[in-house]
Amino acid sequence: MPIPDDVTGEEIDADVRQELQSLPKGLAEDVSRNLVMVARLIDEDPEGAYAYSKIALRLASRVAAVREAAGFAAYANQKYSEALAEFRAARRMTGNVDLWPVMADCERGLGRPEKALDMAGAPEVHKLDKAGQVEMRLVAAGARRDIGQLDAAIVTLQSPELASNSVQPWTARLRYAYADALLAAGREDEAREWFAKAVESDKDGSTDASDRLAELDGVEFVDALVEDEDEVAPEAEAEDEAETEAEDESETATDAEADTDPDTEVETEVDDEDDIVEAERAKPVVEADDDDEAPRG
Repeated sequence: MPIPDDVTGEEIDADVRQELQSLPKGLAEDVSRNLVMVARLIDEDPEGAYAYSKIALRLASRVAAVREAAGFAAYANQKYSEALAEFRAARRMTGNVDLWPVMADCERGLGRPEKALDMAGAPEVHKLDKAGQVEMRLVAAGARRDIGQLDAAIVTLQSPELASNSVQPWTARLRYAYADALLAAGREDEAREWFAKAVESDKDGSTDASDRLAELDGVEFVDALVEDEDEVAPEAEAEDEAETEAEDESETATDAEADTDPDTEVETEVDDEDDIVEAERAKPVVEADDDDEAPRG
């Protein structure tokens, strides 16, 4: 697949670049450029990102960073079985537990929420950093909802991180998930409060909390362009009707003038007389024949 000339491969993280040093220089450059394309496209064009990840995987399947990138590209395309296999491979290579929450979410995607809950209670969770632990809570709450345990999902999300007033990278998503769980449980007033808090912390628009809040408040958004077109349409119709009426009046006036114009009547009479004369001229001349003589005795 083509790669833009402005992609050099130097854009990748230093840790990934260090991993690629085990490869020959030219190969490392090719792999790094494909990994850059994966990162660029994974949000806007998941299928394109997946295609580039397969190329990188073919070139360097023994590099953990490549397996991880391939896992996230498959995950973005809802290829959960493939993603889980890649994440497991990356974890075996590094011994790192950072991928534990997304691996658990793959289990959810495969229709195995109970397995995700088992992973949420595993010792690996205690090795996660704060962001990883919050992510694990989100996955566990989702798994609870998958099996219909709404109240348990709400309790799972109740944590010091949720109650904190400080805004962290995970704050908006955590508050949003809590609000959504409350709404699913029929606790609309509380849900509205937490959607509002999610909006306050969602500076980069990572959630649709503002839309959900507006929906709860009964606010209906109208497309300004469509509204303008609706306003212009009646005016255009009125103009068309006015033009049609003017044309009809003009035609009526013309017909009336033709009916009352004396010159027109004289011309019509003259034309009729001319037609009569021409008709008379066209009649054949009949000559007397022998039958007009006296009968013989």
